[in-house]
Amino acid sequence: MMRGVWTVARRELRGYFDQPTAYVLIVAFLGLSLFLGFRTMYASGVATMRPLFDLMPLLFAVFVPAATMRAIAEERRGNTLEWLMAQPLSENELVLGKFFGNWAFVLIALAGTMPTSIGVVMVSEADAGIVVAQYLGAGLLVGQFVALGLWASSITRDQITAFIVAAALSFALFLIGLPVVQIGLPPLISGALARLSVLGHFENVARGVVDLRDVLYFLSTTGLFLMLAVGAVSRERLSPGRDEFKRLRVGTAVVAALVITLNLLGSHVRGRLDLTAGNLYTLADGSRELLADLDDLVQIKLFASNELPPELQLQLRDVRDLLADMRRASNGNLVVTDVDPDDDEDAAAEASEFGIFPVEFNVLRDDQFEIRRGYYGLAIVYADEQEVMPIIVRTDDLEFRIASAIYRMTNETKAGVAFVRGFGAKTAPEIQGLQQSLADRYNFRSIDISGDSAAAISRDSTEVLVVAGPMQRLDSMAVQRVTDFIDAGGAALLLLEAIEMNPTTAQTMPIRSGLEPLLEENGIGFTGSLVIDLQSSERVNLGQRGLFSVIAPYPMWPITVPGSNHAITSGLNSLTVAWATALEVRDSTRVTPLWTTTAAGALQGPMAPIMPDQDWNRAPEDLGVRTVAVAVTPAEGEASGRLVVVGDATFAEGQFLQSNATNLVFLANAIDWLAQDEALIRIRSKNRTPPNLVFQSDFTRSFLKWGNLLGIPLAFVLFGAVRISGRRRRAEARWEGIVA
Repeated sequence: MMRGVWTVARRELRGYFDQPTAYVLIVAFLGLSLFLGFRTMYASGVATMRPLFDLMPLLFAVFVPAATMRAIAEERRGNTLEWLMAQPLSENELVLGKFFGNWAFVLIALAGTMPTSIGVVMVSEADAGIVVAQYLGAGLLVGQFVALGLWASSITRDQITAFIVAAALSFALFLIGLPVVQIGLPPLISGALARLSVLGHFENVARGVVDLRDVLYFLSTTGLFLMLAVGAVSRERLSPGRDEFKRLRVGTAVVAALVITLNLLGSHVRGRLDLTAGNLYTLADGSRELLADLDDLVQIKLFASNELPPELQLQLRDVRDLLADMRRASNGNLVVTDVDPDDDEDAAAEASEFGIFPVEFNVLRDDQFEIRRGYYGLAIVYADEQEVMPIIVRTDDLEFRIASAIYRMTNETKAGVAFVRGFGAKTAPEIQGLQQSLADRYNFRSIDISGDSAAAISRDSTEVLVVAGPMQRLDSMAVQRVTDFIDAGGAALLLLEAIEMNPTTAQTMPIRSGLEPLLEENGIGFTGSLVIDLQSSERVNLGQRGLFSVIAPYPMWPITVPGSNHAITSGLNSLTVAWATALEVRDSTRVTPLWTTTAAGALQGPMAPIMPDQDWNRAPEDLGVRTVAVAVTPAEGEASGRLVVVGDATFAEGQFLQSNATNLVFLANAIDWLAQDEALIRIRSKNRTPPNLVFQSDFTRSFLKWGNLLGIPLAFVLFGAVRISGRRRRAEARWEGIVA
């Protein structure tokens, strides 16, 4: 059988590349997809192929039907289908051969985007595992659409009709997954359509996770359409009244019912392969350790209605998968209960006791919006304590929130984190979101260490000392107390500013904290020079220029990258700092760079202009990697404690915490590392935000874009010109061989 399939597939694929139409299709597909992908990618400055692959369902809904419309319809119209059926070739072999031939053709077109993906991975920290998953998902999607296109081509003699039918059904499979369509349907129907739509399944794979449910969806629907195509082709040989044809119809109907049932009830299927570099969708080792160490029962009650909106149904699948993974890792000490309060009055009453109430959402009924309600929250219970999430707003940090709550409930003691008060320094409440994210495991307080009357910093009540951006010099007694605390084994987080800026005049003045000698003793040089980065920085609005506002990079707000493989920065992509000072590593045995600029970093004096629209050009010899944050780990046998030093405190202000979520995660990780409580760092640091797309030169940036956008389609055009021009010569050579 495989010999016949291979013969048909090879004939089909060769037939494509002997026709100019194939090259027109490939060039149109590559030109449109790469243009739109690069446009979004470069505008956002993010190293991810999602802008390209988000377009794939729509592009394939047109491109694949255009490629497959002639596959069987042309054979039927040209009366060659009967001739094929007269050969020692079954209907199964014919359909499978045409499927593999058409599938290979579309995959070759898709392969034209691979140089772009390889280039993005090479010039950035983009996750190669996610890219692999995206191509795998695209390959499965192509298989489904090719099978659908073959079926459409098998039921008609007209290519245009085949194209319209296949394109309409392909778009339908895409559109039924959109909220704008589902909002007008009853929840039961909309939920079913969401499971049958290509959108949710393709997006799940494209994020970097190959889930067995998504693979089964694509394989089962592909098989169904191929079986329908076999049935349509069999009409050429079998009359409707024959028993063999009736059995084929019954078998097709049974398979169709099984495929639909499998995908509607597929939520109970388990199994996935996480291809992301940091195993972002796999239970973290920290969570496994925490759950494995439980010595008493912890309960998690998930209250979720069956009639939630479709966009929440897909998220609910992730929640249930996470809870199932956590239950398995707990050795039976985590009990997960999944209930629908809509169908159980006792469950509804229990949800109310926890403070979990139905959320409201809109549905469209009789051409007007109605308000429906549904439960979507969970409660964590341990002994007399409980942690409640009335609404599960997001799932990317859900593992950390659950693990953190379990940690807090099952551990009686909390470490102390003390913020130095005075000297213009920030206290914990002034750093937006810090206390909320760590309050379950740390006791935050402010202490006064100035003057002769202040007491020494107690190691019994303070695990971590934080000096956050003092704008005035610490007095000698305060410096001595900080030094004594560290020498006694205490850990400290020092966020030090180099300048004080007048917001009205934009004038800057250099400042010193008085802690510079302490830094020198620990192998750190505090240069006082500000850091700029000509390749990776935040964008600011330069104001109105004529009719338009102008947005431009501001090199004094660098977007820094991890400087080493350290526990604090593990899983993090970037940290945005502002008017930061450069630090020098003078003792590489103890001091580890945490955040650095790109190779396009440079220094600027503290009194130099800081206006965004100035000339930022620097001589090549002045460019290099600059360090803005370091960690100090005492050598074995030393009594002193750990240190984290950042040449900036502005990054902890609200504007920067909102623009870059990593800033707050870094602060929390630093405190965990200083307190030597690293179990949750690996959970919190699951950063699903793609890294920045940073180029070392303008040439690299232009070459990646235009080399792919123009070069790859041109390569197909040249190959097509050579092959088509030689088609007559090859045909003559074959005839000469026959005549001879």
